[in-house]
Amino acid sequence: MPFDHNDHYHRLLLRQVPRNCGAALDVGCGTGQFARRLTHLGIEVDAIDPSEEAIAEARALSGRMTGDRSPRFQHADVTEVELPKAYYDFISCLASIHHMPFDTIAALRDALAPGGVLVILGCYPERARLDWAWSLAAVPVNAVARLAVAVRDKLRSVSAATRREGVKAPVRQPAMPLAEIRRGAAVLLPGCNIRRLLFWRYLLVFRNPG
Repeated sequence: MPFDHNDHYHRLLLRQVPRNCGAALDVGCGTGQFARRLTHLGIEVDAIDPSEEAIAEARALSGRMTGDRSPRFQHADVTEVELPKAYYDFISCLASIHHMPFDTIAALRDALAPGGVLVILGCYPERARLDWAWSLAAVPVNAVARLAVAVRDKLRSVSAATRREGVKAPVRQPAMPLAEIRRGAAVLLPGCNIRRLLFWRYLLVFRNPG
């Protein structure tokens, strides 16, 4: 029964997009679902991912779009790419920052235009009592959500083949505890806000004062 925790938070992330956003960067875009949602808002989107297979699938799926501009997908590792300085109004990083050195966020920060917003939907390991408490609370809610999605798809007669993209993102267990993430972010992204989310995620929002 499918229920994607990252997809669940797309609306929350889209609410962080600044007004009059012209250019966005989606880091670790996978098969491009969130990047395509950004283009639906009329934003020019660059999307980057180190998986060649995922980028190929993203381009194929975006080729089926009608009436919208397609994101510009690039197969590359963001840690090896020279990002334009002070260019993007919005940068998103969904469940991918733990696949790279945490200080990569400094390069993302520098790529933000004045007034630009960086959002990170991150994962963290369960190390503290509070982590386990949130995890325990999430388990029954997760089960209900999975069931609701399965029932919805059955009522819509949506097949598994048409509902989900065929390419799966590579999985890596996060190693950086949330307390350490908070300390590192306070240094690299002064003034950022981090809050814990229910489904084993945290949301980091940084607004570039410019």
